[in-house]
This record gives sequence, structure tokens and C-alpha cells, in this order.
Amino acid sequence: MIKILDQAIDTSTASGKAFLQMLGVFAEFETNLRRERQLAGIAKAKKEGKYKGRPTAHNKNRIREMLAEGISHSAIAKKLGCSTKTVQRVKKEER
Repeated sequence: MIKILDQAIDTSTASGKAFLQMLGVFAEFETNLRRERQLAGIAKAKKEGKYKGRPTAHNKNRIREMLAEGISHSAIAKKLGCSTKTVQRVKKEER
């Protein structure tokens, strides 16, 4: 049970529960609208060639070469300026 003192909302009553649920519905509605606008903007930017997504931060072939040489994940990550998780993902892709 939630009791909001300065708004007179009491979830122990049916009207209080309904009001709180309606606030949730409107919050979800606004979130969905915002997401739709965002996706529309991204689609428009892609169509105009302005949006290409996140650039790759690493060279997968170089990571594969270094793995084949037996260099450790942390050493590769340090040398190439990426995370060890990135090195692990590239290694996992090979399987």
C-alpha cells in the first residue's frame, strides 16, 4: 500500500489504485511514443545517409591474428585499446 500525502492518493482504495494504474498507463504510452519518434528519426537519417550506427572500435582480423599467435586476451585488449570482452567475443565467433 502506498499513501501519497500531498496528492491524496491512497492505494488501499479502489479509486486510488485505479488512479495509480492510469498514471502507469500514461507513462508507458509516453515511453512508446518517444520510442516511435526515435525510430522514425533513425529511419529518416539512414535514408538520408546520415546515420551509420556505431563505428567498429576494433579490427577483428588483427584480434584473430594475435589470438593465433597465442597472445593473452588482456595483452591483446591493452595493445588494441579494446576490452577483454571484445577479444572474447571475436574468439567466440570463430567457433
